Amino acid sequence: MSATRIRYSEAYKRQIVKEAESGKYSSLNSLAKAYGIGCMATVSRWIRKYGREDLLPKNVRVETLKERDELKAARKRIRELEVAMADGHIEYCLEKGYLQAACDRLGMDMESFKKKHAMTLSDTQKIWGKM
Repeated sequence: MSATRIRYSEAYKRQIVKEAESGKYSSLNSLAKAYGIGCMATVSRWIRKYGREDLLPKNVRVETLKERDELKAARKRIRELEVAMADGHIEYCLEKGYLQAACDRLGMDMESFKKKHAMTLSDTQKIWGKM
């Protein structure tokens, strides 16, 4: 069984937006019900489409000072992490460039150099005495 899709004409959509502008209906939901439109989201979409977002209900967020401070701290932490990530990426690129330059001077391919001089974690622990 297939679902029935209803297509509305442009003139009909504009008529609904005009009705919303008139203020005759207390809400977009009551407007949608009066015209037999499936849901308020459809009417909202038409209102956005025809540039009348001022008719849409506004969202007001009420929060405690603690919530506001936590959000502010989280945003600050995100910015710090983004900066640290960018710095780490720059350092990685520089180290890769230095390694490439060293391999070029030695006349070696970088991949073969890595394979030849690969160290495991246990090798580095022995060198640094952290066993």
